[in-house]
Amino acid sequence: MGNIRQGSIRLFRLAGIDLFLHWSWFLVAAFEINARTRSYSSLAWNVAEYLALFLIVMLHEFGHALACRQVGGSANQIVLWPLGGVAYVDPPPRPGATLWSIAAGPLVNVVLLPVLYLLLPASDSPMALSDAGKLLHAVYVINWYLLLFNLLPIYPLDGGQILRSLLWFVLGRARSLMVATVIGLAGVVGLVLLAFLRESVWLGVLSAFILMNCWSGLRQARVLLRLAKLPRRPGLACPWCKTAPILGTSCQCGRCGQGFDTFQTQGVCPYCASRFAEAQCLDCGRSFPFEQWSVPSLYVPQP
Repeated sequence: MGNIRQGSIRLFRLAGIDLFLHWSWFLVAAFEINARTRSYSSLAWNVAEYLALFLIVMLHEFGHALACRQVGGSANQIVLWPLGGVAYVDPPPRPGATLWSIAAGPLVNVVLLPVLYLLLPASDSPMALSDAGKLLHAVYVINWYLLLFNLLPIYPLDGGQILRSLLWFVLGRARSLMVATVIGLAGVVGLVLLAFLRESVWLGVLSAFILMNCWSGLRQARVLLRLAKLPRRPGLACPWCKTAPILGTSCQCGRCGQGFDTFQTQGVCPYCASRFAEAQCLDCGRSFPFEQWSVPSLYVPQP
């Protein structure tokens, strides 16, 4: 999803989190607003409805980001684009931390349900037929649809990632991701069929996006499975993910290209004498100075 940030406009920064809006959002907004001109008496109400959708998606993504920070993870960017929003969250690689970071987004929509319901005018009141009443009803329905769609157990939707987090407790990090992506691929087939039946271009585009992310997740699961089977160095652990480093020639010298055991040589390449101040964890991708790897906690991943 990293390429979504390209061509995005920074709107503001709140609680240390930068909110970006992709340029394509404006094109889709113009199309959608003009497509619903018959719903209200003036175009201004269509704009208000689309801005309400923008607000709901933004609150949903902030829920992800703030929850991730609450469990000790990092989250400093949110990008909104025509297919929704993406919160760039990096929770600690633990099932509980990941579960809370993902579940907090839909929980925002759950909290909004009673608030929006109380704002709805009575069905037999004159306001129900007014533009304001139609707007309130539309916002209430939009929030419902966003909640239900996001909870579909299709990776990488929130429902699919929640399923993966729950399976993580039982199956481990790699196998849970494998199962979630396989289920997600099956769900994509259903979405594609629905897109054809409803002749929905947007649902077809969304299905393609989900398919690409499912395939990426499947490849990541295979890498994690291979890493989990490799021998580990006892007595050391990554300061971030608490995983024991891989034993053997897991480091490749950036100067001569030779592989060597960076922990055995303390970051010195035995072939060209190049020195490296940090060691990278192949499980989480982060790099830390060698002295920070000597921590008492130790976790050896299970496939």
